[in-house]
Amino acid sequence: MLGTNVVTQIGLIVRDIERTSEAYAAFFGLPKPEAFWTDAPEVARTEFEGRPSAARAKLAFFRLGNLQLELIEPDETPSTWRNHLNERGEGVHHIAFVIDGMQEKTEALASRGFPLQQKGEYTGGRYAYIDTTEALKVLVELLENDKK
Repeated sequence: MLGTNVVTQIGLIVRDIERTSEAYAAFFGLPKPEAFWTDAPEVARTEFEGRPSAARAKLAFFRLGNLQLELIEPDETPSTWRNHLNERGEGVHHIAFVIDGMQEKTEALASRGFPLQQKGEYTGGRYAYIDTTEALKVLVELLENDKK
């Protein structure tokens, strides 16, 4: 469905990104990454459940070979991240794939019963969270990077 089966990232929702980053850094024997906030709403242009959203999250990334581990500490604004923390607690939120053709992929997935839950922009590309939890037990995130 995506044109790839290579998982590029696993995303975890956490309550305390600093504490969790320290734990993963110690576990993997890696430096603790700097945590940073997602872009401001006017840059990120986030939409949650089809409506504009000011939701933001603090992020930290670990590079583990070909896989990236993303830690996500959401703000209080309704979002896929906040909903996950409120409803399921900390833990795996998504698996991500780098794709081409975001619009076509999100429409094709929606037509197969996997609706778009949240989307937004980041420096160099865009993301979309697809609600695949009933079938796959986890969200799928699509990442599309701008061509250089």
